[in-house]
Amino acid sequence: MAQPKRRWSKARTHKRRSTWKLEAPKFAKCPNCGEPVLPHTLCSKCGYYDGKQIIEKKDNNE
Repeated sequence: MAQPKRRWSKARTHKRRSTWKLEAPKFAKCPNCGEPVLPHTLCSKCGYYDGKQIIEKKDNNE
């Protein structure tokens, strides 16, 4: 099996490992309440996902 002639330097290794997360996560707007949520996740404020109510949320005022 082929072997590398020289080992990679620590700088090259660290440079390669440091670029795995280049940007912040994108947010979408909940179509029901307008709250920013991560895409493809349930809205934690109103409990809706894909236009359907999945979890019934209670108001704190009641």
